[in-house]
Amino acid sequence: MKKELTIGLFGFGVVGQGLHQVISQTKGIKASIKKIVIKHADKNRTLPKQHFTTEANDVLYDPDINVIVELIDDAQAAFTIVKQALKNGKDVVTANKKMLAENLQEIYELQKITGKSVLYEGSVCGSIPIIRNLEEYYDNDLITSIEGIFNGSTNYILTKIFEEKKSYASALAKAQELGFAESNPDLDVLGFDPKFKLIIAIAHTFGIFVKPEHVINLGIANITDTDVRFARENGFTIKLIARAFKQGGKIYGFVAPQLVSQQHTLFSVRNEFNAVQVEGAFAEKQLFVGKGAGSFPTASAVLSDISALNYHYQYEYKKRTQGAVPEFSNALQVEALVSFEKGKGITKDSFEHFQEGYAWQGQEILRGFIALEKLAAISKQPGISILLAPDARLNPIKIKQEAEAII
Repeated sequence: MKKELTIGLFGFGVVGQGLHQVISQTKGIKASIKKIVIKHADKNRTLPKQHFTTEANDVLYDPDINVIVELIDDAQAAFTIVKQALKNGKDVVTANKKMLAENLQEIYELQKITGKSVLYEGSVCGSIPIIRNLEEYYDNDLITSIEGIFNGSTNYILTKIFEEKKSYASALAKAQELGFAESNPDLDVLGFDPKFKLIIAIAHTFGIFVKPEHVINLGIANITDTDVRFARENGFTIKLIARAFKQGGKIYGFVAPQLVSQQHTLFSVRNEFNAVQVEGAFAEKQLFVGKGAGSFPTASAVLSDISALNYHYQYEYKKRTQGAVPEFSNALQVEALVSFEKGKGITKDSFEHFQEGYAWQGQEILRGFIALEKLAAISKQPGISILLAPDARLNPIKIKQEAEAII
């Protein structure tokens, strides 16, 4: 049975405004926004002043408000809002992937204690309904991997670089102009944003909670003209890919840019679109594609969560009850290309198994198998670019066997 929802909204930025518009245009949902909490009362807005307040408690302690929708960009403040809302007996909808990634286990425990829901479809890949599918459609499938393009901003930038031959700086500036990237783009281009999303997806894919500091993320900020030329000449493009997979009772997961061939399912995912590929024992491989950046794609996911609360929906975190909870590990070798200027101290001895090297106009590219943690350490050096090989082999047991066979 549907219940009437009275919403207190935190934040009236791009997504908040989009949500207000889609709620006003949607006839099938029994929900209304009573009050919107903002930071700056003197800022010009599209609604009359009586719709707004700068006091969080006006919303958190209003007995008529039964749903809090949190859409601010401060992760710490967002977590405070979510905790207090749950303690006050209110359901919560949020799209704050950083806040969720940092605090998901505590939020899970608070939901069990309070009996209230925290829904967050909009936090992972915009308009793609991946969390609900992991919870419901794949609830009894034995999922072996999840991977994809989890960040629309970097995918837009890489599309412009490869298709329009834009420079990295000009492509980034255009992404910022369109609202796909923030004025400080580090969360996107350094791979933190897709890492936060991957952590949330891992909880619903494999039933484990992983802290952000345990997941390695490599971004696209250091990709060079040499990398782009090498990719073009060999028929590849570059995508920033988040992935997690299960093997031998352990879960491996990380974010890194990768050379992608024309035969790869992610090759044709362009601009601000996201894509998620789920592989299970029964359903096999399935690909979800949708817009991952912008006002309305995320607002549509938030609206879907609000609609679900009409029917008292809650995440059940079903994978946590299906046998032993696996362990997360970074003990993995990956097949990668390391690009750098001569004299950086990277040699074939840096690799567990060196394959080949290239040189062009003072740049070198070395390819081989290398430990993931060593790769992450190397990537922190200035002037070092990392790309996973096309169809990179990631299985540590398989890689070890191959190295021994060659020796």
